[in-house]
Amino acid sequence: MTRARKELVSLDATSYYHCICRCVRRAFLCDEDHVTGQSFEHRKQWVVDRLRELAQVFSIEVAAYAVMSNHYHVIVHVDSKRAQAWSEDEVIQRWRRLFKGPLWVDRAIRGENLDSAERLKVSDIIEAWRHRLADLSWFMRCLNEHIARRANEEDGCKGRFWEGRFKSQALLDEQALITCMAYVDLNPVRAGLAKTPEDSAYTSIQERIRPVPATDSFLRPFVGGESGSKPEGIPCSWRDYLQLVDWTGRAVREDKRGAIAADSPPILTRLGIDPNAFVRYMGRPDTGFATVIGCAHRVRQAALCLGRKFLKGTSSAQRLYPALQ
Repeated sequence: MTRARKELVSLDATSYYHCICRCVRRAFLCDEDHVTGQSFEHRKQWVVDRLRELAQVFSIEVAAYAVMSNHYHVIVHVDSKRAQAWSEDEVIQRWRRLFKGPLWVDRAIRGENLDSAERLKVSDIIEAWRHRLADLSWFMRCLNEHIARRANEEDGCKGRFWEGRFKSQALLDEQALITCMAYVDLNPVRAGLAKTPEDSAYTSIQERIRPVPATDSFLRPFVGGESGSKPEGIPCSWRDYLQLVDWTGRAVREDKRGAIAADSPPILTRLGIDPNAFVRYMGRPDTGFATVIGCAHRVRQAALCLGRKFLKGTSSAQRLYPALQ
């Protein structure tokens, strides 16, 4: 049964979410048309560019992404506290990078005198914008609608480009986050489209590996292993994550077309992840889990936050993270 997004997203449970969106009928609308021979590969860059733009507007950071021929994955971190700390002027400035504001807000920006009712209305509008700028559904809406409009304009047609709803999974803990990020970054390798992660175009791991200034990256940073006070970021060291992705990519699976040519990284032992269960999970992350991913006790806690008695995934979590019961 389809559930409302508010029943799937609870920032009290976690701030990390894995989102998946597929092209309508799973058509290769971001690749080569096998009938006409026309290539739509450039649309993948549209998705990356839009993610970069939205990450600079929303109080939402991108942790990982992979843009494929007929779908994409993105893992985001929603920071509602940062949005609450913004001034009204900053909220207006961010929102107007994407949308036009109503007349009342324009008048307030110009410094015109407003009566009490108009000032109250402006404040209500700004607070609504503040909420939207830390809302996962609005982030995905601004991403998908933008790409769909550009693609339809290019094709000279109307209608849906994406399936009706994006799928979201809550990543309840560090183990779930790192597991899912590795799965996303290895998508092109597993599909046989790239031999190594660094050759995987339109992925976050290639974005991180490329020699670009840190200030140019729009991705949430890795902060694990750093000494002293740790800034906000992904709780894992970049070096360990690379080792993990490389080790996982070397595992040959009969149901996947690709693998990279196998040292066991220390991160698995530290995180209490069972290696065999991890490799099985990397085949299909939706197997055993539904709307949340995490160790067993975090799955039970998320159920309480969402007002549910039970969430699918407890048994799978016990197998995948046996040391974290």
